[in-house]
Amino acid sequence: MERESDGPEALSNLCLTQVCHSLDVLCGKRADGSLAFILAPLFPQEMADRLLRMMAAKGLLNDSTVGIFQNYKELRLRHVSLRSCPVSIAAFQLAICPHRLLELDASCVSGDLTVANIVSSLASNVPCRTSLQRLTINGLPLDWESLEHQVGFSSLQGLRVLNLASTGLTNAPLEDICMLSQLESLDISSSVVSDLTPLLQCKSTLRSLVAHSLHRLDMSPSNLLSVFGQLHALRHLDFSDDHFTPSDGVRGDGDKSVCLLLEGGPQFLPSLVSLDVSGRKSVTEAAVKAFVMSRSEAVFLGLLATGLSSCNILSTFKNLKVAGEANEKQICEALRRYRERECFIREALVHLYNMTVDTDKPQPELLQLVLSAMQSHPTSLHVHLVAAACVFNLTTQNLAAAMPVSLISSAVTQLLHSMKTFPDHPQVQKNCMLALCSDYILQEVRFDKYLASTLVINWLSSHEEQTLQRMAVAVISVLVAKLSPAEIEQLSKDASIMKQLLAIVQQKAMVGVLDSTLKFALSALWNLTDETPTAARNFIESNGLELYEEVLESYHNEASVQQKVLGLLNNVAEVEELQSEMMEEDLIEHILGLLQNPDVDLGVRYFAGGILAHLASRPESWSLDEELHSTTLRQLHASIKTWTHLDREMVSYRSFRPFRPLLLTCQPCGVQFWAVWAIQLVCTQDTSHYSRILLQEGVGELLQSLASHPDTHTDVKEASQNILRMVEYTSDCQSRSS
Repeated sequence: MERESDGPEALSNLCLTQVCHSLDVLCGKRADGSLAFILAPLFPQEMADRLLRMMAAKGLLNDSTVGIFQNYKELRLRHVSLRSCPVSIAAFQLAICPHRLLELDASCVSGDLTVANIVSSLASNVPCRTSLQRLTINGLPLDWESLEHQVGFSSLQGLRVLNLASTGLTNAPLEDICMLSQLESLDISSSVVSDLTPLLQCKSTLRSLVAHSLHRLDMSPSNLLSVFGQLHALRHLDFSDDHFTPSDGVRGDGDKSVCLLLEGGPQFLPSLVSLDVSGRKSVTEAAVKAFVMSRSEAVFLGLLATGLSSCNILSTFKNLKVAGEANEKQICEALRRYRERECFIREALVHLYNMTVDTDKPQPELLQLVLSAMQSHPTSLHVHLVAAACVFNLTTQNLAAAMPVSLISSAVTQLLHSMKTFPDHPQVQKNCMLALCSDYILQEVRFDKYLASTLVINWLSSHEEQTLQRMAVAVISVLVAKLSPAEIEQLSKDASIMKQLLAIVQQKAMVGVLDSTLKFALSALWNLTDETPTAARNFIESNGLELYEEVLESYHNEASVQQKVLGLLNNVAEVEELQSEMMEEDLIEHILGLLQNPDVDLGVRYFAGGILAHLASRPESWSLDEELHSTTLRQLHASIKTWTHLDREMVSYRSFRPFRPLLLTCQPCGVQFWAVWAIQLVCTQDTSHYSRILLQEGVGELLQSLASHPDTHTDVKEASQNILRMVEYTSDCQSRSS
């Protein structure tokens, strides 16, 4: 259950989530395969926007599902984000273009959309020509030559904000853009524009210009400053640069231009209050000081990767925000502002990692910034390498437990994405594993534990470094215990998983090592075979039985090892078709010896008894000496009679299904006695939980039969009656409380 600090989710969000996950029920299909609501109510306008946004966030928006918005009278879109969604130009034209849009973000769409066909499609809707105010199409191919001459950006007369980063923008479309009479904000970052002179056409309206990494710019510092100097309305200028790209003459001229701009005084760009020159390594401290001293109204200065963010003068202006690396505040500013820029995110994360190595206070805001960086750059090795290490720093020890559970859940989801995306990079895997190896995260936080199990197991198969092996096996042992029976069954279909874990046990057992890796591996194998016949068969076919016999001998004084070994053998003994594989006289006699020995830990004797009870319950499968069978049954009853119930939890069960054959009235009393003793043990530890299972699976009826049958042994009858009384008492208490 999530913490109260997370707060309850809004009812509208819950309703929209239900709609998202019920589209197949609520919709029919058109001839082209697109969906349409069978009954389309008139959505409140804001709810239509939120539905599309939620579908995109959940990865549900595609050519088929976006079809529901073809019904533009009932689902009226105004603010649309298709970012990174697989939507084709045909679906875009049918479902999005008919709406009277105010804002559109189609960045990095993975269909066949281009800048040119988006512009022409939007312009085909006459109302949209004047209504659309914000257009963001970063990361798409330009394909400008395909446009008809009379159609261009200037057709969208209402545009105020236009973002075209990484589109391959050239001089010709820039000239067309600058004809927009209301243009206030323009982003032409990472374009191939060589001349910024067209900007003078919108010098009276342009308030924000983002021109990051213009490596094809062919303007002298004096010509560039001449253009900038005439942009009298400009309040924000971003002329930063990607400092990871090779240096060239263009960068040198850009750095000179920046120095001249910084030293230009307040008469140059008089409205400017925000300047970004991050990545400009040739900028001098004197130039920065001159700018700050002459711009007392400045609110932002970008200095990341310039080496100048620690200038003393910056701290004297309290209202000035700085993106840099000198302190946590500057790094956070950089992570917020540069979310889409890999070069700066990499730089900021490295400094954040160094700053949080010894952090001892929970910082959820920082963690959220790191996760946002990972989400924005899902395929960047450099980002995920450092980000995963930052996640570890920010969630280690008790820090995770002090943050909202939903945030930690998101963090784990991102770590799993990193592991899945970079399976062959050892340091990424190590960083993720370090963060995952947390009792709190593994036990209390919701995430895809099946995916996590497969990723960790796959990684384990190709790495033998001891520290990492120990972490991986520890994580697997906990995760497998959290999986559903169906998930364990699916996992067990891969026999290599069993072989990998058995290889680790053998590796340790050969040298007699008793460490946490061995114990975790034994626990993982135990959990993997729990009510999973496929895994139990894999164990036998991988020569696990022979290995476990050796482990029983080698670790005869280690109760913790023996209990885990016998626990798994108990799981194998539950599988009827595998019982014949365990009919080895030496093995049975060894287990019988453990059962009878009063000096052996009760947990060991308990599981030894379970193995013998299952094997002895089917006389037709018993292929050994009949005298041994009789002795086993006799000793089972005699030994259990000496056991005392424990206060500590010794075992837990997913269900009582394996016990049903042992509770039949025709079974020998030794077999019955072990089964009822086991059920009584766990019911005593958690009566409410196990009472529910007992009743759901019809075990109560079997106990009733035992309690009332005239041939039932007194010990079995008494234990059965005790269990039934506990169940009845619990049921009465629950009835009264409800």
